[in-house]
Amino acid sequence: MRGLILTAILLAPAATTAVAQMPNPYGPPITSETAKKAAAAALAEARRNNWTMAAAVVDTGGDLVYFEKIDGTQAASTLIAQDKARSAVRFKRPTKDMQDVLAGGGAGLRFLALQGAVPVEGGVPLVVDGKIVGAIGVSGGTSAQDGQCARAGADAVK
Repeated sequence: MRGLILTAILLAPAATTAVAQMPNPYGPPITSETAKKAAAAALAEARRNNWTMAAAVVDTGGDLVYFEKIDGTQAASTLIAQDKARSAVRFKRPTKDMQDVLAGGGAGLRFLALQGAVPVEGGVPLVVDGKIVGAIGVSGGTSAQDGQCARAGADAVK
């Protein structure tokens, strides 16, 4: 029993760190040109894998700057991609971090009560010159597929 308590105490800081917001400050809002670049990279990754997806890019306030989807993408993905992007920028963390904490149960269930929190992989803050300028949200595949495409979009604007 003592070993379990000690293990829980040692692992608690790691669990807290996994969901900590990014320390990056907000910067100037993303430009439409940069937003298109992020979405293009995300959807190129989707096309390489034969996935139909939607990509939404928002500015630092969570307002839509650019949206594009591949023909045949499920209708629900239009709003889901935007919600993932807003969640990532407003909470200053990838939505996968929230998904992981929620999956752990316990105190992680609090994410279900936070307005605007979308604890599903596929939303990633966009960082340029060390500052968060917006976020990309991708929807249409599995959570892991959405995350893979969102990271491709984020990597295109570093």
